[in-house]
Amino acid sequence: MEGSSETGADLSRAYFGQVVRPLLAAHDAGLEVAAARLGSGSDVLGFDDAQSRDHDWGLRLTVLVEDDRAPEIDALLESELPETWQGFLTRFATTWDPVVRQRVEVASAAGFAASRLGMDPSRGLTLPDWLSLTGQSVLEVTAGPVFHDGPGVLTRIREGLAWYPDDVWRYALAADWSRLGQEFPDVGRAGLRGDEDGSAVIAARHVRTMLHLAHLLHRRWPPYGKWLARSAARLPGGGALRIALHEVLRARDWRSRQAALADAAELLAMIQGEQGLPTMEPATEPFFERPHIGVREMAELLTAQIRDPEVRALPVGVGPAEQISDNVSVLVDPALRRRLVGS
Repeated sequence: MEGSSETGADLSRAYFGQVVRPLLAAHDAGLEVAAARLGSGSDVLGFDDAQSRDHDWGLRLTVLVEDDRAPEIDALLESELPETWQGFLTRFATTWDPVVRQRVEVASAAGFAASRLGMDPSRGLTLPDWLSLTGQSVLEVTAGPVFHDGPGVLTRIREGLAWYPDDVWRYALAADWSRLGQEFPDVGRAGLRGDEDGSAVIAARHVRTMLHLAHLLHRRWPPYGKWLARSAARLPGGGALRIALHEVLRARDWRSRQAALADAAELLAMIQGEQGLPTMEPATEPFFERPHIGVREMAELLTAQIRDPEVRALPVGVGPAEQISDNVSVLVDPALRRRLVGS
């Protein structure tokens, strides 16, 4: 299969259907399982290519069983799987585990979800739970293809993680608009002082925030940084936003840079209105008497619609964990994420 265009998800589906499922049925014909390609890996998001195959790619699968049978099934697979299948090793080391072993991850549905999220979503999520989630952690449970779900538990968990509650959604949207507003005029101010490098750095920060905001507006969980722009390009209207943000990053002077940023902000404000949310037209305005551009009260419009008193009591403009910090070591650790949101 060297040189094959088959994706990791295709490979996992075939591996389950042709190897793992028959082996499980031979062991226990009545065994109910869910099977999917979940967890880490570009193939979970559908972004894998030939380069993806140099590590952590191959015969990976998630099998979910209930009634505390995960250790039994894991041991069965380790013992009974063939050494290779279709030219791929069934046992290999990974970047997080140097042990050479089979890579069908076996757990209960709730246990698997908790390993990614830091809590068991089948019990219902509290406000601190929602705030501690990252888009990537949710995608590791919800984005990958499901090949079979006999017990139905995985499907229910994925449905419960479809999106934030409405007021938490508005709070997160307002946090991104607030972040834009805080430094939007600084793109021009740094440039006016002759600091084009500083202007470009600030603008690049805004581009990342806008990509995150675009996902929120479309109720799509944003992936981590490597795939954020590519994922945004798949959103409705993502092509126009991509062009505007390219202009920001390509700009060689602060005036064209801030003009492109303003165009992107107007696109996002238009999308916000199309989603049935309050918006402003225009969403940007001159910044006092200076030749700079600021963001109007977009955040305030959203927070005014929040009715849940617990959400209304949250600090304005702060947002969930991934809006507070972009430190990877923090965002991949559920305990540290909870500390960020004060729980």
